[in-house]
Amino acid sequence: MPTVDELAGFACLAALGRDELSILARAGRDVSFPAGHRVIAENQPAERCWLIRRGRILLQAQVPGQGEVVVQTLGDGDLLGWSWLVPPYRWHFGAVTAEPVDAIEFDSATLTEFADSDPRFGHALTRMLFEAMLERLQATRARLLDLYRNPAETCTPYHGWAR
Repeated sequence: MPTVDELAGFACLAALGRDELSILARAGRDVSFPAGHRVIAENQPAERCWLIRRGRILLQAQVPGQGEVVVQTLGDGDLLGWSWLVPPYRWHFGAVTAEPVDAIEFDSATLTEFADSDPRFGHALTRMLFEAMLERLQATRARLLDLYRNPAETCTPYHGWAR
């Protein structure tokens, strides 16, 4: 089980007070995965989430005609998995470890039970997860803008020959 002090060291949990971190710690357990381990399979039931201590996890999406494509890499301090928050409670992406990973695993039923019994914890947990989602959305937007930008827009024309 992780400690409150350990959880307090994660930037993504900074908005949680010690009381909320204490509740969260009771819901967590230490896990390790070897390189190449499938943590999440797309369309399977979403029943857990993870806080990555060390290592990298590749988020993958099924692309017709191309198979699984890596859409993002998560690393130290990142959260993995929030599909357990909304119906139909199924994974929207796949995830596989790129290297050995140490993480804290949280059971979604336990988190939901704690959130239902302590609305203050539930509000803090939901807010923290939405902040993480917003950060991930902004990172995705930046990647898409970079991917689809017009290369001509970033080039300064040379006018030295036009005399």
